[in-house]
Amino acid sequence: MKISEISRVAVIGAGSWGTALANLLAEKESVDASLWAREEEVYTEIREKHTNHLFLPDVKLTPALKASVSFEEALQEKEVVLIAAPSHVFREVLQGLKPHLKPDMSLMMATKGIENDSLMIMSQVAAQVLGHEFSNRFACLAGPSFAKEVSRRLPTAVSIACEDRNHGEKLQRLFSTGFFRVYLSGDVVGTQLGGALKNVIAIAAGVCDGLNFGSNARAALITRGLAEITRLGVQMGSNPHTFAGLAGMGDLVLTCTGDLSRNRSVGVQVGKGKSLQEITRGMKMVAEGIKTAKSAYELRKKMKVAMPIVDQVYEILYEDKDPHRAVKELMTRDLKTELEH
Repeated sequence: MKISEISRVAVIGAGSWGTALANLLAEKESVDASLWAREEEVYTEIREKHTNHLFLPDVKLTPALKASVSFEEALQEKEVVLIAAPSHVFREVLQGLKPHLKPDMSLMMATKGIENDSLMIMSQVAAQVLGHEFSNRFACLAGPSFAKEVSRRLPTAVSIACEDRNHGEKLQRLFSTGFFRVYLSGDVVGTQLGGALKNVIAIAAGVCDGLNFGSNARAALITRGLAEITRLGVQMGSNPHTFAGLAGMGDLVLTCTGDLSRNRSVGVQVGKGKSLQEITRGMKMVAEGIKTAKSAYELRKKMKVAMPIVDQVYEILYEDKDPHRAVKELMTRDLKTELEH
């Protein structure tokens, strides 16, 4: 291992994705990985039994993974801080981390969402909370990657976006394994938008499946959903090609079709007639698309971008709109050309 390589990482957030990523890193002999857990019982179980049944059941974690309930302990002598907490607590977690961050650390996030009140993506939240001290070394990870499949070492490909190419290449090497292939991108904004907005489209795809509308409807919805994501992304300065890649089309297809998708599952239950309150009452893990639907709806109005699928998902979730009516309105909109200039 070269001296310049990254080898000490703190993962913040012991949900399914944070646990899977921390375990992936800890399994590499050259990497010292710690995992911060908010829940005392999760911390204790990881430390004593090397399992996390609450968020990642039926997975045996490597004994090399160090658990912590203290930010100070988790960040001690670390080079990279990877945040995998849900988007609605991202700001709170950053504020807790701030006193323990050192100037030579870099910040990375695997959180996918748009903050409800500010309508900021996570890199913007980080800049507001921490200043621009970490902006050159800020990176994000996205792509089609169910935590359960990564933990089973099934072949997976993701994208890491970082404006500093040299630093991005170090992160690329850090996360790459024989089953986890990492591509590099310079589009930090587009990568985050793709990762956040696909959850909203996945709810819509689930609604279609819950209504038994068939494969044609799902394929059309995924395709037009990608057009909406790209439209907003370009308006916000992203590279349109990002949305044809892993953080765009790749993650969108997985989340709209995979049985492990929590967001698709929410949509299926909505399509079958359940209320949002009924659905969320029985959930132990966050479906990011529920909160992101509200953020995306407000953000698209602010940016003056047409996103009819996002509009309908928002109205179904927050205004109790009948899903059949939502689909009819989508299908009977004014006729248009498919490709936009």
